[in-house]
Amino acid sequence: MIAQLTGTVAAVGESYAVVDVAGVGYAVHAGARTLADLKVGSKVVLHTSTIVREDSITLFGFNDPDERDLFELLQTAQKIGPRIAGDALDSLRPDVIRHAIATGDTATLSRIPGVGKKSAERIVLDLADKIGPVVETAAPKQSGSRPGGWRSQVGQGLQALGWSSKDAQTAIEKLDAEGVDGADVPTLLKQAIRLLGKR
Repeated sequence: MIAQLTGTVAAVGESYAVVDVAGVGYAVHAGARTLADLKVGSKVVLHTSTIVREDSITLFGFNDPDERDLFELLQTAQKIGPRIAGDALDSLRPDVIRHAIATGDTATLSRIPGVGKKSAERIVLDLADKIGPVVETAAPKQSGSRPGGWRSQVGQGLQALGWSSKDAQTAIEKLDAEGVDGADVPTLLKQAIRLLGKR
């Protein structure tokens, strides 16, 4: 299993990055939070999870080992695969996910894309005794609270990924109209990408 990659960022796409390690380019799937920190040509250390299937071997990359470990733990719950586990870490901070599982907070878990009330209950049932001790954290930001300047940052991010300024403005208007939750810019950027993908 490949647990860590140290190399140079060769490319960054919408949902993946290519990391050059001693001349070999590894395609690593990653969420918006992780990809937002990557710059082509910069050195990077990614903590990775290797998913082996009959027809593929896929790497998922994270900024730190805690995110990777939680990604792997989430997949031990019934009907939770890599996609939902990755969306969970893009939607909520690891400490928030752990706290929600430990306290049976299915409302918070239901904010994860693809997770409804029954799935959230299943996650709690399957993982509550595996999550370990949870440190109490400060209360999360209120729904709808967003960092200052998020509109311009999301717009720049979308244009860097190939959308036009008009597309970017449309997505930002939709985020405003729909009241989509988002604690930080990478989360909002991913939500904007999803909105544009529905066209």
